Amino acid sequence: MLKRLFDLAVASVLLLLLAPVLAVVALLVLVTLGRPVLFRQRRPGRGARPFTLLKFRTMRATQAAGLDAVATDSARRIRLGDFLRATSLDELPELLNVIRGEMSLVGPRPLMLDYLPRYTPRQARRHEVRPGITGLAQVRGRNALSWEERFDYDVWYVDHRSFLLDLRILAETALVVLLRLGNSQDPEQALPPFGSDSPPPP
Repeated sequence: MLKRLFDLAVASVLLLLLAPVLAVVALLVLVTLGRPVLFRQRRPGRGARPFTLLKFRTMRATQAAGLDAVATDSARRIRLGDFLRATSLDELPELLNVIRGEMSLVGPRPLMLDYLPRYTPRQARRHEVRPGITGLAQVRGRNALSWEERFDYDVWYVDHRSFLLDLRILAETALVVLLRLGNSQDPEQALPPFGSDSPPPP
């Protein structure tokens, strides 16, 4: 209950304080990429129940850009999108997910629905809590971590979560974002989709 009240209070205050930033980013995305301004995608939440994740768009649509359906992320990237991802400004609409109770400020990052059958029972424990805008894996290496390392941090968080730990992760997140630590902008260096190099677990 304390965590939920904290999430609701902080997310509401941040939305009010960051309203001018949200408006400017939305306008830039609208002018540069057109509609829709927000990227919506179904992701698994607590108990693996799907919800609609909200983010600012950071890439060109394949059809609008005259690209084929299998166009690489490199072909769809734009400078504005790279900047929004590097500064994590694209994540700000997720504050609405927090207010709606679908996410928390801190927790394992919500991944793809397609990954659900690929998790081991231990890895699937990441869904015992609400997914977060930031999490332990994000302040311990972010994109520089392997999938196994990310899941180890996620499960550790589930087992050791506390209000003080959340405060520490939020403070470290501010430092990570300011210094842009572990956020690779090179799609060739990004991790392959989880489970792409091995069959799903039995």
